Parts: sequence; C-alpha cells; structure tokens
Amino acid sequence: MAQMNDFGFGTQIRKSPYFDATVRWGAQGFSVYNHMYIPRDFGDPEQNFWTLVNDAILCDVGVERQVEITGPDAARFTQMLTPRDLSGMAVGQCKYVLITNAEGGILNDPICLRLGENHFWLSLADSDILLWAQGVAVHSGMDVQITEPDVSPLQLQGPKSGEIMRALFGDGIMDLRYYWFREMELDGIPLIVSRTGWSSELGYEIYLRDGDWGDALWERIMTAGLPFGLKPGHTSTIRRIEGGMLSYHADADIHTNPYELGLDRLVNVDMEADFIGKFALRRIRDNGVARKQVGLRLGGAPLSGPNTWFWPVSHAGETVGKVTSAIWSPRLQQNIALAMVGIEHAGLGESLEVHTLAGPVEATVVDKPFFDPKKQIAATGVATG
Repeated sequence: MAQMNDFGFGTQIRKSPYFDATVRWGAQGFSVYNHMYIPRDFGDPEQNFWTLVNDAILCDVGVERQVEITGPDAARFTQMLTPRDLSGMAVGQCKYVLITNAEGGILNDPICLRLGENHFWLSLADSDILLWAQGVAVHSGMDVQITEPDVSPLQLQGPKSGEIMRALFGDGIMDLRYYWFREMELDGIPLIVSRTGWSSELGYEIYLRDGDWGDALWERIMTAGLPFGLKPGHTSTIRRIEGGMLSYHADADIHTNPYELGLDRLVNVDMEADFIGKFALRRIRDNGVARKQVGLRLGGAPLSGPNTWFWPVSHAGETVGKVTSAIWSPRLQQNIALAMVGIEHAGLGESLEVHTLAGPVEATVVDKPFFDPKKQIAATGVATG
C-alpha cells in the first residue's frame, strides 16, 4: 500500500476522512482543491468514464467544503451572497447558485442546501468563500454565524446509483426528488443525502456529518455497490465537459459574469431583495456582453488528455478567445471543448481555429451540452432519444 507521505504536499494540505480508503482502493494521484487532497487518478480515465455512464462510481469529494450560515438573519444573509432568488426555497431543498462580487464577477458556484428556516450550507467549488462570507458578515449588520462544519461529501454517481442507494437505505430513498435532500443515518452514521452531483448522470451526494466515520462509510458503500459494478473513481472530465458543466478557475472565475456563461436563469436583478453585485449585473444585462461561452467541436487527432493551458482561439489570424476545457469524448468520437469567445464569433456553425500545444486545429461552434442537452439523465435517471 502506498504511504500517505508519498503524495507529499505536507500537513498544510488537508486530507479528507476518506483519504486512507481511497489509497487502499487504488488512488494513484491527487491534486489540490480547497486546500485539500482530491483523488484524480484511479487508472484509465476513459475506463472511469465508461464505468460512470454504464454502472456507478464512488468519488471522494470531501474537498467540497461547507460554509454553514446560521442565526436569526441567515436567510437574508444567504440571499445577499447570491443573485439567484431564494425566496421560494423550502427546507430540504438544494439549489445551484452563483456567488458574485460587487462587479458581478463569479466567486464560486456552489450548491445551496436549506437545512432549516435559518440554517444553510453552501457546498463549495474551489475558492475561499468561508473567508468571503465571514468578511461580508462583519459589516453586514446582520445576526449570523459563519462556520465550516465537519462535513465531508461523497458522490455516488451513475445509472446503478439508485439501486445501490436502495440496497443501503431501503425503498424509501427511491422517491427522493432531484435537488432535494434528507437527513438520514446509515448504521448509526449521521448523514445528509441529496439527489445531486457533478456528473450529469443519475447520482447522489452523501454528506458525512462526523469525520470519524469516513473509513467505515466508504467501505459500507463499496460493499453494497460491488454487486452492481460499483468502482472507486474520480469526477470525470470527459462527462462533465459533455454535460457542459463548469469547472471553477477554468471555465469561470472572478473576471467572468453569469451572462457570459448563459446562466441568466441564476440571476434575478429585479427581485426586491438586495444582493452583492445587483447593480453591476443589472447594467451588464441591459448593455449586453462582449464575449460568450460556446461549445466547440475540434478537429485533429484525439486528445490524449484534458488541456492544461488556455489554448488561444483565432479567426482570420486574429485572437478572439480561449479554450477553457477540452477533451476527447470516446462516446461522441470527437474532441469537444468549452471556450470563451468574442460575441461576434459565438454563432452556431462559426468556423474558428484553436492553437493547441500540438499545433492549430479547425474548430466549429456547436450547441452545448454536447450530450443529453436537456439534462434528462441527471433529473430522471432515464436517457431520452
């Protein structure tokens, strides 16, 4: 078995409660996300993709840290952080939200969970929103407490995930609706279980509320899942690009606004409630954007892995944007990419050129998501033609 110090970032990089279990089950490499190790390599990434879309994978996403917001003003404060209207959000519901700054730039794109009338979690992408929220709270005049609780999610994703959940929790789990959650226990282990995930497949996130149970929870799920073909895995770059899902720091950052990403549905600048970035986002909505995220189909040989640089995109010899995420899709048998380009070059069918490390390739603007455009698989577990 590999030793923990083989991965060598030092004690300032935190380990999830599942770290030892993932090493036992074959994790060969890690990267850093929210100042923590995240498993990125369980062998062949293409096999990981096929296991995800045909069976199920279990992923350690303990790096998705929670910002917990409580206190008498928790609902008003949480609304102040996001341009998405939370006024109709029920206890037990999840919502995908954006956290914006005063200029309308995106600081994070977490899942918000409402645990009580004045109790919220923000389940984070890769940026320090705990510090942002605590800083905002200092001068907000609101009565709130902002903490990071001992909560570590796992993702169980793939078409067999429902049957595995039934084996773990019984038939009652099958009526858990998309983007809703329940507080549950498994063999005495305290959990929150949600019908969410970062895969565009049927899936669940299992939030462990006591890190001492990390090893036991991982082994319990793997034992229940093995008859269904469950394998340990990592979040699939192939599947998330197929699904047009954002990776923070790649496809979105502090310099990117929601309208450039086509995420208008997550912004309500006309609601009565105030939020950070409201006036900037209203101005952007009214004036329009100069660039837009698009899907690209790339020519050239199949990519051997995801891009590790922002590849320039050009038209008639002039740079007009950049590729933010690119991969070879074995299912679609083509290279696909997300890119940010000038609005005048964002029309479907537009011919562009992408300058990869291997040289220039032709590119065409196409619809995204590239697969299952209506997100039917994640929402219902059933693929439609």
